[in-house]
Amino acid sequence: MCGIVAYVGYKKAHPILIKGLQRLEYRGYDSAGISVLNGKISTFKTKGKVAELENYIKSKDLDGQAGIAHTRWATHGEPNQVNAHPHFSQSKSISIIHNGIIENYAVLKEELVSRGYVFESDTDTEVLVNLIEDIRINEKVLLDEAVRIALCQVVGAYAIVILSDEHPNTLIAARKGSPLVIGIGDDDYYIASDATPIVEYTKNVVYLEDEEIAVLTRGEELKIRTTKNKEKTPYVQQLEWNLSELEKGGYDHFMMKEIYEQPRSIRDSMRGRLNPVTGNVSLGGIIDYEQKLLTAKRIIIIACGTSWHAGLVGEYLFEDIARIPVEVEYASEFRYRNPIITEEDVVIAISQSGETADTLAAIELAKQKGATIIGICNVVGSSIARATHAGSYTHAGPEIGVASTKAFTAQVTVLTLMALRLAQLNGAIPKTRFMQLLHELDSLPEKVEEVLNTNGLTEHIAKKYKDVNNFLYLGRGYNFPVALEGALKLKEISYIHAEGYPAAEMKHGPIALIDENMPVVFIAPQLGIYEKVVSNIQEVKARKGNVIAIVTEGDTIVRNMADYVIEIPKTEEYLVPILASIPLQKLAYHIAVLRNCNVDMPRNLAKSVTVE
Repeated sequence: MCGIVAYVGYKKAHPILIKGLQRLEYRGYDSAGISVLNGKISTFKTKGKVAELENYIKSKDLDGQAGIAHTRWATHGEPNQVNAHPHFSQSKSISIIHNGIIENYAVLKEELVSRGYVFESDTDTEVLVNLIEDIRINEKVLLDEAVRIALCQVVGAYAIVILSDEHPNTLIAARKGSPLVIGIGDDDYYIASDATPIVEYTKNVVYLEDEEIAVLTRGEELKIRTTKNKEKTPYVQQLEWNLSELEKGGYDHFMMKEIYEQPRSIRDSMRGRLNPVTGNVSLGGIIDYEQKLLTAKRIIIIACGTSWHAGLVGEYLFEDIARIPVEVEYASEFRYRNPIITEEDVVIAISQSGETADTLAAIELAKQKGATIIGICNVVGSSIARATHAGSYTHAGPEIGVASTKAFTAQVTVLTLMALRLAQLNGAIPKTRFMQLLHELDSLPEKVEEVLNTNGLTEHIAKKYKDVNNFLYLGRGYNFPVALEGALKLKEISYIHAEGYPAAEMKHGPIALIDENMPVVFIAPQLGIYEKVVSNIQEVKARKGNVIAIVTEGDTIVRNMADYVIEIPKTEEYLVPILASIPLQKLAYHIAVLRNCNVDMPRNLAKSVTVE
């Protein structure tokens, strides 16, 4: 969840490090720090934002061509300057930055204290760096070997980068369960939690695998070995992202930019996979596993947060269109409840970043039990992409805003393609109906463009309700997951309490909340069980509730009942979740802006949840 940046080469390190931290701010953090080596290690850190660190170091001597920098999201110890990274070994000769959690740090710390080590912080990271130093001194080994031995003793997750004044031209990096990518430049190296700080300098990257240790020395070849001391040949890949994708492009916030990128991101997620003329749907990444999907005893979708909501839509899609049974599980619960999994099951794991810790752990559990694992994620080369048997990328492009928008609609798009392909293979729907669905999906980006033109209306509604304390979101069928996602968006960025429910469940408790102060958002297209939703709206209005309704273009019944309506174009029922989610994204955005909230970096949240 924290951000790592490091550099070693022939350029001045600290500007690269600061810019890298700025690119990683979207990940969520509470403090920041930097170490630069120039004869000795100079370290500076602050509680708060990168801008505060940048201001703090303006007058400091930060000359040097090797350095490490970090943004911390507190796990062990409160957010303050002392607990911020980087951390020193007791001799001050080794500096470390660390993402993840060392679970057995207390036992290790107790042993180190008995040997005379004194700790300044409350962190598990300071324990790790002192363990490395203790091994180096007592075992009389080189630093990279001391790192390897130390990592064999720790339990937990880590991505670390180490700087030592005894090795001024070298960085040591390692990972297990937390992402780390190495950029290979011209006789220099860049290290980061993800590719965003690297893409400006090089397209050539190596993604470290679990339990791998890298030694990066300027002017020398990259060396990688495992914690079991097995040498590995670095596998160099090409980054697909461009620097322009990481800029705001004239928008006030990344979130709004990404909302408006959805016509393109949806189209890119279909590109080369959908041909409405020939009636062909093909996802190359899973083509070898299509029969496995068709003959699976069941499909289990695992995910967290917004990706879980996409999985719920996927359940409706697979069962309705392809007639294949599906269960949707929170990855965080799935991994701990001793689930019954067999070799006949297929698990679909969904994650924007491809690094979600709970989802990765659930994947490993399912693999151990013999299940086939299919991944859906946005980041090429991510941990989930490498851990699964097969999968499909969403091709949404980098998503910087913490509250997911285009990643959600891209995930639903890919799930739709998968459901259509399986239906085509097993003959679950007639060919003429299949072609209708295909053509409607192909026209979806243009309809998304139409929905985006409702900006003035959503901003007007936001002004009306920006100061309320609670919202209720209701939908039925395909639109129940949309209600959940709409409520989550509002909670994430505006800090207003919001709940999503199936509309039919309103009478089983939530109706007690309805009064003149309660805004209720209905997803009410003229499809499915429309009349039932209309009845639910009448029940809310009878109790003086305020109704905001997402309706099909031209609807007059709900328009005459609701306080506000937002129209979406007519489409097939299975595509409504994509169209209906967009005005809810914009409503949350405008309310958050009016409440002066930090839209792109909401409090306490991180883009990639890489720890439990």
